[in-house]
Amino acid sequence: MPPGGGGAVFLGVDGKLLGSASSPIQIWKEKDCIEQSSTDIWHAVCAAVKHACSLANVAPENVVGLGFAATCSLVAVDADGSPVSVSWTGDARRNIIVWMDHRAVDQAERINARNSPVLQYCGGGVSPEMQAPKLLWVKENLQESWSMVCRWMDLSDWLAYRATGDDTRSLCTTVCKWTYLGHAHMEQWKESDSRDMEACGWDEVFWEEIGLGDLELGLRPGIPVGTSLIDAHAGGVGVMESVPDAESKADTSDESDEQAICHRMVLVCGTSTCHMAVSKNKLFIPGVWGPFWSAMVPEFWLTEGGQSATGALLDYIVENHVAAPLLANHAASQRISIYELLNKILFSMAHEQNISFISSLTQDIHVLPDFHGNRSPLADPKSKGIICGFTLDTSEKHLALLYLATIQGIAYGCPTILPRENESVLLGAAVLGAVAAKKFPGVRDAMKALNAAGKVVYPSSDPRVKKYHDAKYQIFRSLYEQQLSHRSAMAQALQ
Repeated sequence: MPPGGGGAVFLGVDGKLLGSASSPIQIWKEKDCIEQSSTDIWHAVCAAVKHACSLANVAPENVVGLGFAATCSLVAVDADGSPVSVSWTGDARRNIIVWMDHRAVDQAERINARNSPVLQYCGGGVSPEMQAPKLLWVKENLQESWSMVCRWMDLSDWLAYRATGDDTRSLCTTVCKWTYLGHAHMEQWKESDSRDMEACGWDEVFWEEIGLGDLELGLRPGIPVGTSLIDAHAGGVGVMESVPDAESKADTSDESDEQAICHRMVLVCGTSTCHMAVSKNKLFIPGVWGPFWSAMVPEFWLTEGGQSATGALLDYIVENHVAAPLLANHAASQRISIYELLNKILFSMAHEQNISFISSLTQDIHVLPDFHGNRSPLADPKSKGIICGFTLDTSEKHLALLYLATIQGIAYGCPTILPRENESVLLGAAVLGAVAAKKFPGVRDAMKALNAAGKVVYPSSDPRVKKYHDAKYQIFRSLYEQQLSHRSAMAQALQ
């Protein structure tokens, strides 16, 4: 595809041209910098294909295949596939460094000065028209863009990706412009001086030497990769077998083991909180997502609920209070987090007021935490948050009370087993990787081996605490019921 236009050609089954069309595309030229837009090119391709079909009198359903060819220009897109600027201007449309662009002459010379063995397959040195120097130029000159890009692609590979969603790259582009040693990957030749390139087509030392080692994971080639999971579900895999030793040793029969996992619920907390449980039989529960077959633990049905805002709600409550800046300064001076300082304030208040349990500090403040709707069990995205008990108090102590009341609104529940490892999502991903590497025969086996319990948090045995929280829980429930009544009244008033 020449810089000035996009094209489409249709051939019959005998290889004869049936029709062709072109559509103009934009190009920016400023000294050595020559740039294009992948969005503009895709629109041009779409227009040209439609025009060519029309000229050839070929119906779309009669087109049996599609192929792309393009200049060896470098395309930059983020994780969502959106364009990332490679231009000094910062214009996001300009996300292609055109093949003829020569901004990376200095980078090419520095790469060639290293005399890497891979350069013998580039005529003894890379050209500034190749991709390694261009990548290095962006890293050295456009740090923000460098950090945003998820995929660097040759234009022809990007067109195939844009059409299919498949990120498979062409040997043509990677061998000719990216220093990929296709012969080594295909094991057509064995070369003693190729740094074990037979194992893979990339010379990792080369990329490290030229300053682009951050494009690689730094792991051995051919490493098994497990099937991916949603982050919260990976957290479930990371903690669902985290049981205290006493429980794990109580009954080791296969039947009891299978039933035991069905009597646990996993809470994976972050911006929101996911509540997940598994069962051998399908459970249909209004307001609870699922049942989803094998969505977390193989051959078990997953049911999933949750709260749409938990960590995000705590951040919102704390950061938007008038005392937050002062509290943040005090926390910084003590080299602790703002939440650690809030906990200290609460314990100090309980001591000052000589109260028997810290929860009773919030007897006058009640929070319905549906600030981002209710995911479950009410499944009411229109639900709103409620704070009952506001005064004119703007002190740090008031913020601490509001913080505690919000936690109570979020966290009413049963005994909780904290995992030994805090990063349950990462552990769950590691479980999948271990299974992919055949270190364990299955996911359940890996979970049992790698999950481990930490501290167990039990409800207080003090009957006064239970009575207190029972009362607060009834108020908690009533806040939503009142909200429904308020919504109904206002809806009627607006009819």
